[in-house]
Amino acid sequence: MSVKINYKNIANFLPKEELLGLKEKTYAARKVLVEKTGAGNDFLGWINWTVDYDKEEYARIKKAAEKIRKDSEVLVVIGIGGSYLGAKAVIEAMKNYFPTEKEVEIIFAGQTLSSTYAAQLLKYLENKEFSINVISKSGTTTEPAVAFRLFKELLEKKYGKADAAKRIYATTDKAKGALRVLATKEGYETFIVPDDIGGRYSWFTAVGLLPIAASGINIDDLMKGAEQARVDAINNEFEENSCLLYAASRNALYNKGLDVEILVSYEPKLSFISEWWKQLYGESEGKDNKGVFPASLVYSTDLHSMGQYVQEGKRIMFETVLNVERPEENIILKKEEVDLDQLNYLEGKDLDSVNKMAMQGTILAHVDGGVPNLVLAIEEINAYNIGYLLYFFMFSCGVCCYLTGVNPFNQPGVESYKKNMFALLEKPGYEAMTEELKKRL
Repeated sequence: MSVKINYKNIANFLPKEELLGLKEKTYAARKVLVEKTGAGNDFLGWINWTVDYDKEEYARIKKAAEKIRKDSEVLVVIGIGGSYLGAKAVIEAMKNYFPTEKEVEIIFAGQTLSSTYAAQLLKYLENKEFSINVISKSGTTTEPAVAFRLFKELLEKKYGKADAAKRIYATTDKAKGALRVLATKEGYETFIVPDDIGGRYSWFTAVGLLPIAASGINIDDLMKGAEQARVDAINNEFEENSCLLYAASRNALYNKGLDVEILVSYEPKLSFISEWWKQLYGESEGKDNKGVFPASLVYSTDLHSMGQYVQEGKRIMFETVLNVERPEENIILKKEEVDLDQLNYLEGKDLDSVNKMAMQGTILAHVDGGVPNLVLAIEEINAYNIGYLLYFFMFSCGVCCYLTGVNPFNQPGVESYKKNMFALLEKPGYEAMTEELKKRL
């Protein structure tokens, strides 16, 4: 498997025999997921999407991405939650930290209601050639709908309404909703948000693939990696199935009272993989007063801020470490004549090996401090492995949720803040709530 699991450092908390004893229970959860017999089964289109995707739309995604790369300096991707996190996770992981050549800049909007962010982005775009990819199944979700109004206005002012329409790409429902109506009326090129795939599982549909392709990433390799992850997760035996072993391990640790999982990376590029992962597990598992709380840290940076708590704070957590075995680039450390910083002992070592020793030393220290550590390793960061990793997490999440006894594919709690916000904004239809909420403020 392209994601290898090392569970040696949870053995003091979850003996190997106990983990292997969860095989049949985990198989049963996988069976419910694959055969689509559990709660939320009408949102399982992602399971076989790597082979069932619309080939004609996929070709149009590539063509649209090429057009964007030719006529735009910036693509503004407007969406929130799963409508932006997957694409941003892949792009942040795959692109150079510092651009080495001219490329389309992918900027995300509609994921925040910050007036400062919106105003400064509008100003930034004034002298840029740009296009918009607006992503919303309904077209009425507040954050992206507000952003689309603002950036569409600037685009139409800059290019005129007719030419602006050629620079707007709408990813939305195939037949209904406000954005579908507008896209049809104005002639925007459209792509589909599948009815049977929820937002946090949608990164390898048009939702994520258009901005990913526009950034220059090879989406063919991305999809190949996801497909291999599907094959491995469904077919491999428990002892050789990293996906199932991860699901069983985290569920067993949760049942032992460890309510927080920290996803740790030693490569800052992966920080938005962690953000996507937090939405995936948080929205999927966190309901009915159940579920592991997903958190994330980037080491060794955060060892100098949160390391003390992890080492000696309340014992409510376990860590899952993402290990990239081979870096994209490396540096050999040299000797200095005057060893004031006392680093000459590192002469001839490469910087990645120093990073790896920081990782190994931290794992051992945290295990000694009572924090179980799982390690998930990929050989290197490339499109194939990132595609594999994201599907790996989705499949494992579905298994985890069925092990926990919750519906992986709904998110009823998300609606609570929206109702309050609408009432406080005095949206028509919410009048009965408005006065009561204002009294509470």
